[in-house]
Amino acid sequence: MKLATIRTGTGTAAVRVDATEAVETGHSDVGALLAEEGWRELAANADGTRHALDGLDYAPVVPRPQKIFCVGLNYRTHILEMGRDLPQYPTVFAKFPAVLIGAYDDIVLPAASQAIDWEGEMAVVIGGRARNVSVEEAAGLVAGYAVLNDVTARDWQYRTKEWLQGKNFEATTPFGPVLVTSDEADIGSRQLTTEVDGVTKQQADTGDLVFDAAALVSYLSTIITLEPGDVIATGTPGGVGHARTPKEYLGDGALLTTRIEGLGECRNRCVQEKPHDA
Repeated sequence: MKLATIRTGTGTAAVRVDATEAVETGHSDVGALLAEEGWRELAANADGTRHALDGLDYAPVVPRPQKIFCVGLNYRTHILEMGRDLPQYPTVFAKFPAVLIGAYDDIVLPAASQAIDWEGEMAVVIGGRARNVSVEEAAGLVAGYAVLNDVTARDWQYRTKEWLQGKNFEATTPFGPVLVTSDEADIGSRQLTTEVDGVTKQQADTGDLVFDAAALVSYLSTIITLEPGDVIATGTPGGVGHARTPKEYLGDGALLTTRIEGLGECRNRCVQEKPHDA
């Protein structure tokens, strides 16, 4: 199944996205749906209000996840080409829900930064409560997968050794358009592509991840209980702008496209925020 959260005239609604229409499930968003016991059956059997696919206004697929974990340095080829050793443990940091935007919303380039970079990623969404689970158990607790771009303010990220401040500028992180459920998505090998104004900047195979979805769920569940709707961004491959010579960053009007084979794509226009004293 494909699930999404759409904006309607009366708020947001979770929908099952079929071949010709989107059908409301009766929940306010995909996060609320995933919190229900038997959510797969509820979504599969939903028979609510129907919407034409053309013109759907996609919100972030889970608009308000309780937790958003992100993973750095997780593509094997990129790590080795940078001359680093493969990590023993995942590099983990957090984002907050206010960073999330829909698959076709504008990215707000913050006035405070002059170095906004792209990071195309595959997102994992949790579908069941997970605490201290094994890798084998973790696989069954993944609801599905979606496209995400961990847009980053590099000048703020590297102000200190902690990355969080560069990762949490508001309205910068596209997430969607749909959640492809795990029973339909074999994500062992999917092509991930990031383009800026139609030019390919990143291209990689999700099979190159050092820590895959199940390994990440198991690891993080040892730290804290993962809840339905929680999100894990699995990391970005090589090709980011900051690592190029000369460095490249997103500018006002740029079109950022993030695509994963079989999961869909986000297309987001960059819009410069006005300076605070303007």
